[in-house]
Amino acid sequence: MPLVNGITFMHEHTTIDLSGLKGTDDCNLNCFEETIGEYKELYQQGVRNIVDVTNIGMGRNVKYVEDIAKASGINIIHATGFYQHKFLPQVVFDSGVDALAQIMIDEIEIGIDGTGIKAEIIGEIGSSKNEMTAEEHKVFQAAMIAANRTGKNLTTHTTLGTYGHEQVALFKEHNFDLDRVVIGHVDLTGDIDYIMHMLKQGVYVEFDTIGKENYMADSRRLEMLKVIEAAGFTDKVFLSLDITRKSHLKYLGGLGYTFLLDNFVPMIREGGISESFIEKMLITNPQKFMNR
Repeated sequence: MPLVNGITFMHEHTTIDLSGLKGTDDCNLNCFEETIGEYKELYQQGVRNIVDVTNIGMGRNVKYVEDIAKASGINIIHATGFYQHKFLPQVVFDSGVDALAQIMIDEIEIGIDGTGIKAEIIGEIGSSKNEMTAEEHKVFQAAMIAANRTGKNLTTHTTLGTYGHEQVALFKEHNFDLDRVVIGHVDLTGDIDYIMHMLKQGVYVEFDTIGKENYMADSRRLEMLKVIEAAGFTDKVFLSLDITRKSHLKYLGGLGYTFLLDNFVPMIREGGISESFIEKMLITNPQKFMNR
């Protein structure tokens, strides 16, 4: 049972380092004490689980994350897999599908980087903007094999929300159970028809870039959630923030991990989203997905 009772943020990063490619130290999220402080605030607000989707090639450091979990009291779920093309490690280019699947299986069944700490979810596996490269396709194939062999679920990255329909089609092509898939970053599309199509296929979707108004206004996220609730798909949505930069944290003036509960939830409640739907997105749906 990977999740404990309480609120779950389904798509976060406790530490992540994409600074090499992005060329800025801001993308090396290594703020140990500051993160503990913010996670302690989350704990006080009822957050008990964080699904940390930092995987191989993203600067993953499970010992660091475990130390933050112990200091804050929050149960942090670790991930295995490989990210989007620009950030793929050489092993993805050098290895076949079965070998990549075995890497994921080993991290689930044996442990990550010799620590004995095991992955509980596969992801975030990603596609590029408006396309899926051959290497990304290989990762998706390997992830499905690993998921089928271990029983773990899949969480994906869509670049700016694009290529989500094609991800779903690939899962269907391989007869993968869509009830075990969450498509990430769909809120960045701003296109409710696009999102509804995926919900009708049977996958979960994630509004996981809350507060990033430089990409999409939270008011638009509210309007899309209202359509989803009216259509009766309240059992298939998660919320999260996708914190990835030092400047996202409060000590540098960012929104911080508490923005979702401090600002967004009161806003959507006032905007007409029911208490029942809010509870599902934060508590019930993650429990159902992760503890199946």
